[in-house]
Amino acid sequence: MRIFISTDNHLGHAEDNEMRQDDSFLAMEEVFQRATGCEADFLLLGGDLFDKNKPSRNTMVKSVKMFKKYCLGERPVALQPLALDSIGDKHHGGFVNYEDPCMNVSLPVFIIHGNHDDPAGKGSYSALDVLWNAGLVNYFGKQV
Repeated sequence: MRIFISTDNHLGHAEDNEMRQDDSFLAMEEVFQRATGCEADFLLLGGDLFDKNKPSRNTMVKSVKMFKKYCLGERPVALQPLALDSIGDKHHGGFVNYEDPCMNVSLPVFIIHGNHDDPAGKGSYSALDVLWNAGLVNYFGKQV
């Protein structure tokens, strides 16, 4: 089994700085390219995917596009989930996105939140919940 691990990607960091606004996205794109290049069975993201708890719309759109580009496709997934209790929230029934018949996932991404993207406010949601509900990641270990 090949697991590719990345953490503290901080997407959207310095997005108001003309010189550095794309740095975090270029680094994340390299993570995806390396993970797909070595034919990883899944990508594990260890928190702080976003730099801010409420990423800008620009950051969210760029992120969704990148996840769609690298995580969806025809490559079969050979992972067999054993315990799903901590994936998603109580409304999702604990399934992984690559077992969803409406999704065509080729690179599963499992993610936990860090202090920059932790759930807060009404419903205890974060930007990771947006990616989870879009079927692009498997968000687990959610602490509220």
